[in-house]
Amino acid sequence: MKEIVVDDSREVVYERSDYPIDKIRSILKDETVAVLGYGVQGRGQSLNMRDNGIPVIIGLRREGRSWDLAISDGWVPGKTLFSYEDAADKGTVIQYLLSDAGQKEFWPKIKPFLTKGKALYFSHGFSIVYADQTGVVPPKDIDVILAAPKGSGTSVRRLFLEGKGINSSFAVHQDATGRAAERARALGFAIGSGYLFETTFTKEVYSDLTGERGVLMGAIYGLWLAQYEVLRANGHSASEAFNETVEEATQSLYPLIAENGMDWMYANCSTTAQRGALDWFKKFRDASKPVFEDLYHSVKTGEETRRTLEVNSRTDYREQLEKELAEIRDSEMWRAGKAVRSLRPENQV
Repeated sequence: MKEIVVDDSREVVYERSDYPIDKIRSILKDETVAVLGYGVQGRGQSLNMRDNGIPVIIGLRREGRSWDLAISDGWVPGKTLFSYEDAADKGTVIQYLLSDAGQKEFWPKIKPFLTKGKALYFSHGFSIVYADQTGVVPPKDIDVILAAPKGSGTSVRRLFLEGKGINSSFAVHQDATGRAAERARALGFAIGSGYLFETTFTKEVYSDLTGERGVLMGAIYGLWLAQYEVLRANGHSASEAFNETVEEATQSLYPLIAENGMDWMYANCSTTAQRGALDWFKKFRDASKPVFEDLYHSVKTGEETRRTLEVNSRTDYREQLEKELAEIRDSEMWRAGKAVRSLRPENQV
């Protein structure tokens, strides 16, 4: 364990060295981990646990696309691959990794299998925190825990295979057995985390929904698009606009910021760039902060949850999603991006 101190804030984080693989296997030796769902998180986490020697089974709709993908990954029908209900029945830890809308839909079918002493595991606090909208209220005699990787399931798997680990949070919503925290931490490292920091279900979902709508995805794309459009409107080529907006950020600056921090980046760029960044960042902060305040309020009041469940539960959701994604994919900015990426040295034949 290590203590992180920032001003008056102190928190304990758990490192991988605190939970070596033998300790994880010992804690989970009597468990069968049933992973319900084989999306990006379900796939990445289950494969990592299997590689770590944890007893894992998968629960899916039979004969769907995910079923076929699971078989191609080596899961065996009737042995390690089952229906949702059969997997939930066999599992002592139920990793509920369906989409948020899917969790609401399947809850009445899964709940009867959550018998005394089992653990219900989430990687997102959504269904529990917004139970008034999802109906997900677990029985009182089970553990309810969370391990939430701070990244996509693709990154969870890739970093694991590289011998690294993704940062994750963990939380205990309900401790019926007295072992909930230990189960959560062991599972958090079994899925491939590099270190774990403690949170609550509520804080996890508030920060997660704000982050993905904000600087992780929504806000950053909005800023990129605004700058790209201004450059194009002022006569810059598509290639130049994309390079100055996206390519330089993702391929050069962001990795260095991740390694060394923003102060290091400011200290190690040209004096012209340095001066401009220092003069302008507060203007961008002041312009965007009211938007983030509105966003957080929408998350906290449950409005974001309402819209997510409403839209994602529609029968034509997949078709409408593809239209929205196609609009982005086919836009000039990302057509320029495809052309620029093809010129990277690693993509040259």
